[in-house]
Amino acid sequence: MLFFLISCVSFIFLSKSLSLKSLPSWLGDMRLFFLWFWRNLLSLLVNSLRTTKISIENSERMSLRKKLVSSTRVEHIEEEMNYEMSVLDLPELVLESILGRLSPSGLCSMAAVCSSMRDRCRSDYLWKRHMDEKWGKVIGKAAYREWQWHIASKKNYALDRSNSKSIPRSLSCIWPLTWFKSKLENSNKPESSLPADSIMSWYLSLETGNFWFPAQVYNREHGHVGFMLSCYDAELSYDSRTDTFHARYPPHGRRTIVIEEGVDWDRIRAPAIDTLPHDLHVSDCLHDLHPGDHIEIQWRRNKEFPYGWWYGIVGHLEHCDGNERHCLCHSSDTVVLEFNQYTHGSRWRQTFVSRKDHREEGNEADGFYGGIRKLYAADEISMWKRLWPTEVLE
Repeated sequence: MLFFLISCVSFIFLSKSLSLKSLPSWLGDMRLFFLWFWRNLLSLLVNSLRTTKISIENSERMSLRKKLVSSTRVEHIEEEMNYEMSVLDLPELVLESILGRLSPSGLCSMAAVCSSMRDRCRSDYLWKRHMDEKWGKVIGKAAYREWQWHIASKKNYALDRSNSKSIPRSLSCIWPLTWFKSKLENSNKPESSLPADSIMSWYLSLETGNFWFPAQVYNREHGHVGFMLSCYDAELSYDSRTDTFHARYPPHGRRTIVIEEGVDWDRIRAPAIDTLPHDLHVSDCLHDLHPGDHIEIQWRRNKEFPYGWWYGIVGHLEHCDGNERHCLCHSSDTVVLEFNQYTHGSRWRQTFVSRKDHREEGNEADGFYGGIRKLYAADEISMWKRLWPTEVLE
């Protein structure tokens, strides 16, 4: 094409040079013909080039439009895929089933996803199961009352602090692994605060050890020989690092408060009856006691001490040979209580109580025996047997 254009241009210049000389008339006509021919040819070439350029531009526009449409479709498909994967779009029963299978740490992690999941993961319905599974055996009525008082005191404290325009302290719903930590939350975002009266808040307060709750401890003070086969009231705080408890015992007489560390779960129980440590339990089983029955009885060293619960067995009267067919001990007004962890001849081995009008019996030398409760549950009896000392006590 380039060669052709050069030839045409050369011919034009040649034709101009020839015009300067005198030529025959017929040659002049031929020159005019060739000039007309080449002018039309050049015009045709220019139009062809313009058409080709327009076609290329249109092709590029179409290609770009296809790319944009394709990209838009891909983004739309990705958005649809992301939307379909949202856990909040699951049916209500399916979502509840999933959350119900999460551990406490899993629920706290899910609660940090969004406000909707936070409200779901804090529900009492989900946390009640975790509360019963982990704390049900050591939390009783006394601990619940203490928690209610704790909530009321926190509300009053928060009210006082809000009046002074301070920042309230609340529990965080997020912890790494099995650790729970408290943090200060912004007072401008009250909706993110964990309700103090929720089961989740109670669970976390127990888990962090911030809440000391009343319970009872078997064989207190690391199994001190003077407390073998007994169960005493104490305030407990959980230590998540060792999965044990700190036990804080009330002072006995002139003794200061005793704190025992490393108390295992199997040494702790919720109080069997709702009686304060210094209050006498009114016995309601005296007429139902027979030889061989397992019992717990209140005992304290003197009037200043709180009661502890001691394990014993109902025995036979001295004149009874122990034959079940002829035994009439259950019809006697006197009940024999035996503590077989002590050796024969020990003053702690045996005691007698009145079946009709038993209250508190004893003296400053042997201590005071209080109320009696009969053990019916096999797990309570087996617990005492597991704690039986390896050697007979004096």
